[in-house]
Amino acid sequence: MKGVFMEKWLKKPPMGWNSYDYYDTTVTEEDIKANADYMAKHLKGFGWEYIVVDIAWYSCEAGQQRDKYQYVPFAKMEMDEYSRLLPDKNRFPSSKGGKGFAPLAEYVHNLGLKFGIHIMRGIPRRSAYLRTKIKGTNVTANEIANPTSICFWNPDMYGVNPKAEGAQEYYDSLLELYASWGVDFIKCDDICRMDAGSSKDEIKMLHNAIEKCGRKIVLSLSPGPAILDEQEFYHENANMWRITDDFWDRWELLLDMFDRCKKWQPYVLDGGYPDCDMLPMGKLGKGFGAERDTNFTIDEQKTMLTLWCIFRSPLMIGAELTKLDAPTMDLLTKEPLYRMMNEITKSSETYRDDDFIIWEAESPSKKYAAIFNITNEEKKAALDKIDKSYDGAMEVWSWKTVSLEEGFDVPAHGAILLSKDIE
Repeated sequence: MKGVFMEKWLKKPPMGWNSYDYYDTTVTEEDIKANADYMAKHLKGFGWEYIVVDIAWYSCEAGQQRDKYQYVPFAKMEMDEYSRLLPDKNRFPSSKGGKGFAPLAEYVHNLGLKFGIHIMRGIPRRSAYLRTKIKGTNVTANEIANPTSICFWNPDMYGVNPKAEGAQEYYDSLLELYASWGVDFIKCDDICRMDAGSSKDEIKMLHNAIEKCGRKIVLSLSPGPAILDEQEFYHENANMWRITDDFWDRWELLLDMFDRCKKWQPYVLDGGYPDCDMLPMGKLGKGFGAERDTNFTIDEQKTMLTLWCIFRSPLMIGAELTKLDAPTMDLLTKEPLYRMMNEITKSSETYRDDDFIIWEAESPSKKYAAIFNITNEEKKAALDKIDKSYDGAMEVWSWKTVSLEEGFDVPAHGAILLSKDIE
């Protein structure tokens, strides 16, 4: 491998909250502050730290025609003279006067948290029509935009022609702006699976711009599935990359994730993390039309969190934090689980049959075995498939000591996680 992005400064998978699963395109400044306040008070001590504003924060019409469109075609949007999108002033009033997200980022930082935003690959189509400037050049937006490169599910942007004069300067100007706001995390969409011909070049331009901006900013690439043969490229240019399309609360999607994690496990390294996507827990869906509870059972949520953590996927909560119930809070504050994720140095799937999948991992001081029941009924755990040294291990979710001779019942679609000191 030639090198890893940002010299491996990111030593653990990012943990935080993202607005999309609950708010869709409609999140407001008030919503962001409320969730940040909650995280700072209740979750920060367990490693949760990023607050990420997801898609369409620049749209002045977001959510206004949700019965027809998720993204209103050619919606009015906030934009500066240099073709750069700005927050919608009605939803983010502190951005008025050209302040952008700086005041909101400062609010989040003052809570001891980190601030992130979602962006789309490319340059606003509106800027190409208006022929607005590219900062630091004599070029206008229409000269770097590729009008044949349009995301098939979001109409807001044109791809950037990487060979055009001013293309890198455009991305440099974006990161100059985001760094001035205090952005710590960027989720770039319509780019990870490289559907467009310029995707790979645009990832490189983003990477270069981040390195020039003078701020450590996590770069997350979406949507997946990421291309396995491009794993070295992802490591050289980003910190996270999605290995799946949007992940929602359906068992078949969770079961499928075991195969994806097994394929990507050899390529989980400090500074670069294959990403299983957000955690659809708690209350979801308000921005999609109706608030609802997650379809996942508590046991399925334990399976999801156990797999994400032993695989070392980034963790982004999708729920509205201010409405978390006690059982969900218990899942999100299980300290040994998140300590395992941050400390393990290797992990892999070690066993699979029609009933169980087992992953094992090691940290400098502990070893772990995660046993997943993938059937539709409770079953006695396959403890004969793990090393006998796990006898007397602690089961993380229940805090109970396990006897290999007696075995352990695992609920349908559930998991147990054994933790044992290395002697």
